[in-house]
Amino acid sequence: MTDVSSALDYWPSPPPWGWTADDLDRLPTEGPNGEPDFFKHVELIDGALVFMSPQKRFHERMLFGLRVALNAQAPDHVAAVIEMDVKLGHRMRPCPDVLVIDAQVADDDDRTFYTPDEVHLVVEVVSPESEDRDRKTKPFRYAEAGIAHFWRVEDNDGSPVVYVYELDPATSAYGLTGIHHGRLTVPVPFPIDVDLDKLPR
Repeated sequence: MTDVSSALDYWPSPPPWGWTADDLDRLPTEGPNGEPDFFKHVELIDGALVFMSPQKRFHERMLFGLRVALNAQAPDHVAAVIEMDVKLGHRMRPCPDVLVIDAQVADDDDRTFYTPDEVHLVVEVVSPESEDRDRKTKPFRYAEAGIAHFWRVEDNDGSPVVYVYELDPATSAYGLTGIHHGRLTVPVPFPIDVDLDKLPR
């Protein structure tokens, strides 16, 4: 088990033994120099701590709107949540923007992360600082972990465009199944019909 307090002695460099997914549950609230909420928005990508920058209103609007819309249409056995980690491996713990997970684990208020077998859909809303992670690194890792459905939301002059992907079990890679402007209608992971331009605000 990593001693987080000793790991922070190497800050801002990573500790020689590297960060692990379990370390995120033991990070202090304050930063190494007393900065408030320093570790509040951090994820682990390939053993590196990634700090998420302040987001635009578009990003927040998509998270809230998609969560409300998905939960309004979701069957009883699943639920949509926002900004919860998925533990993909020892050194991989991203924090997707929206998740559709098993309702049973959504009811556990002590959870700090979910495992791939509990996740049905991952949604990433792309921001300028996260483009490479959301378009390349994370989808590859989600597919590798066996998560069946992935959506990428892009900002097109204030209007959302949703790129929908489904896992090909033969290749363990995502295939693009549709690009949705204005309205998102898909049959999986459950029947979904969302007016993207009229998402709840």
